[in-house]
Order: sequence, then C-alpha cells, then structure tokens
Amino acid sequence: MPNLLRKILPILLMTIACLALGLTSQASARDYGNKYGNSKNQHKAGKFDYYNLALSWSPSYCETGGSQRRDPQCLSSRPYSFVLHGLWPQYKKGWPQHCPTKKNPWISKEVINSMMDIMPSKRLIIHEYKKHGTCSGLTPENYYKASRILYKSVKIPPRYQRPEKPMMLSPKEIENDFLKANPKMTPDMISIVCGKRRLKEVRICYSRKGHLTKCGANERQDKLCRLPKVYLPPVRLNRKASNY
Repeated sequence: MPNLLRKILPILLMTIACLALGLTSQASARDYGNKYGNSKNQHKAGKFDYYNLALSWSPSYCETGGSQRRDPQCLSSRPYSFVLHGLWPQYKKGWPQHCPTKKNPWISKEVINSMMDIMPSKRLIIHEYKKHGTCSGLTPENYYKASRILYKSVKIPPRYQRPEKPMMLSPKEIENDFLKANPKMTPDMISIVCGKRRLKEVRICYSRKGHLTKCGANERQDKLCRLPKVYLPPVRLNRKASNY
C-alpha cells in the first residue's frame, strides 16, 4: 500500500462516515448492547465497534456450489484467488445487519461495475450492501470505496496469488503467511475460516478509522476452523470439482 494512501486512509474513512452520518459518538459496545439483537439500539446505522474484512478463497467457493450457481467468478477466464466477500460492521460480540436507512438501499450500475474486478458477482455486491453496508452508515458509493481501500491494503502472500497446484495447510500456516506479508498485522487481528474441509475465508479486522485492530469474539479461531489442515483448491478455469 503506497505511503500516501496509508496516510490518507484514516482521514478518508472518517470523512465519508461524517458526511453520511454527521459526527457519531465513539460509544463502546456496552453503551448500546453488544449481543446480537439484545438491545433496542441494535441494528442502527453507524452503531458498531469495528470492521471485519472477509476475503473469500474463490476456488473453494466454486468447487462447493459457485459453479452450479453460475456465478461469474467461477465461469470467468480470469484466475480468481482471494476475492472480496464483504466489509462487515461488527460489535465486540455479535453484529448488526439489515439496518434501516432513510433511503431505499439501491446500488447503482456504476457502483456495481466499479467493484466487479475484486468482488465478481452483481448479486453479491447488492446483497452485501443491503445486509452489511446499511449498518456502516455509509452510502453505497462510500461503503464500496472504503471496501476497496481496505481490500487493497492487504498484501496477499505470494503462494496464494495464483497457485496451479492444490495445497494442504494448517490454519496457523495460512495465518503466519499473512502475518509475514503484512508486518503490522498481529495474530489477534486475523482469523482463518474453513468449510467442507476447504479454506473458505481469511478475515481481518479494522477499526472504524481504517486501522488494523484486534478482533472481537466473533472471530475466535476455535469457532471458525478447528481442522488441523485445510484443502486449498488451485486457481482453475471451468474444471470439475475435485473429489477431495
């Protein structure tokens, strides 16, 4: 991430948040409840503690249903590896979703097209804003601008960029690869998610200002992947799923 972008990221994130909401209180989770659905103040736009940036391992998704759904990322000639699943506002425990907004949460064609290179599914882009983006307090334009900035701030370790052979790795190995590639990241800022014995996602936590931060209870590693090893399908184009 260029030095200039690192310097302006916190300012940009705070600016677009303030434009959308006005200055918001930096109240802690205990001020408005931090359990999913437990408080009358839950599910309010802009009321959250930190962001969870979810990076999806596209080959796993395509092997476990994405191709059958004919999602563009699984049918494209582009070799997708990690793609952006979403940017999720989180409480220290639990999370808001489908927050009420003053305007209908409509995402323009221009915004959708601007995200297709890193989030290659129109359906996913629309879904993610309605479910998660509405709770950020940002407009679709600013929510996806922030999503792109944080996505681009993560350096993907070399062996995950375009692997041509399958890999069997422990969650700890994957975590260590990301920590080595991103020196400012610490173990409590990242979690590895598995599903159907495959690597599903890497989740990284950021403060409301866009700084790497400690994750909350939602990202406890022992809840997200307990397998000693996970399978990483290689980047492949229109091939049948493996039998693993």
